[in-house]
Amino acid sequence: MSDIKIRDDRAAGRLEALAAGEVVGRVEYFVLDAPERALVPVHTIVEPAHEGRGIAGSLARELYALARREDVAVAPLCPYVVKWAERHPDEAPAADPELLRAAKEWLVAHPERF
Repeated sequence: MSDIKIRDDRAAGRLEALAAGEVVGRVEYFVLDAPERALVPVHTIVEPAHEGRGIAGSLARELYALARREDVAVAPLCPYVVKWAERHPDEAPAADPELLRAAKEWLVAHPERF
């Protein structure tokens, strides 16, 4: 994994994993503003040629680290991130059910986004 760099493209709503300057994986997310500010991951994608290298886990870990640095919550809707968070409760605090409900409502109201 040392050859993988992760960058946040906030404007595009993507946390990207790069290898040799090429995007090899990403978490697509949006920022929820209410009932509290939160990062909401919706999809995790790793290019087939790069699967099995821990890229998805590194992206999930960085998403939670980014949220900690910004002092915001994470409301995971992405099935991969949900499972990763369950396996890493020390790094991924459980999301408030009200926050998850609000994130789901936002996603339904913005179907064009994902």
